[in-house]
Amino acid sequence: MGLPSRKPPIKCHLVLINRHLTGVMSVAGGHRINRHWHQEHQIVYPASGVLAVTTDEGTWIAPPNRALWIPSGAGHEHRFYGPTQFHSVAFDPGVYPVELASPTVIAVSPLLRELIITCSDPGDLPEEEVARLRVVLIDQLRHSPEQALKLPTPHDERLAEACALVEEDLTQVWTVADLGRRVGASERTLTRLFRTDMGMTYPQWRTQIRLHHALRLLAEDRPVTYVAHQCGWATPSAFIDVYRRTLGQTPGTYAAPVTR
Repeated sequence: MGLPSRKPPIKCHLVLINRHLTGVMSVAGGHRINRHWHQEHQIVYPASGVLAVTTDEGTWIAPPNRALWIPSGAGHEHRFYGPTQFHSVAFDPGVYPVELASPTVIAVSPLLRELIITCSDPGDLPEEEVARLRVVLIDQLRHSPEQALKLPTPHDERLAEACALVEEDLTQVWTVADLGRRVGASERTLTRLFRTDMGMTYPQWRTQIRLHHALRLLAEDRPVTYVAHQCGWATPSAFIDVYRRTLGQTPGTYAAPVTR
């Protein structure tokens, strides 16, 4: 597939950004916002396209009808897949405390969606009304289901190399033993590293990497059959089943995101 490999994070200078954290923005696929941080919490909702947020800890990906919570102080970068319109709302952590210490993908109900859209672009609404809507928005966030759409960053060099081998061509079938022989680790060691370094088993990680790439391809309007094959599923129905169990809908609904 020629997909870029995942490497351990590189420490770099972080830029503090505290302007334009609330608003609406449209960007082309492939657009990036370089690594930065801000003093406020931020909720970002892609009404169309796909948004990925990467920190040293991993990558979180949000398709339409999902939102990304980014906590204050978290160094991160954004990448967009497919033409993306996204709504962003910033919150002063001293006024709106939320107990989410890491970026988190949140399921977006119709009510939460309308709150994010309105608070990101309130128009002529009085400030007092917008402030009340923000309180309701935060309350909805606290009660919204979190989504398992995090791809952890491998820190062990052998594990990082193994992950890169899989990601290079998702159509190739790798066992843990196969990967271990390529990276100089026993099957037992590599199995342990997936659990301790990534917090999941190899099959669980493989499903996550497939889903992440599937969402990127769907954002480019690729057919479901093509996406299923390129991401390593044996059949389109197998892909659809995993997608439905993870996201609660079929990939066919992806092509028609809800817009106001």
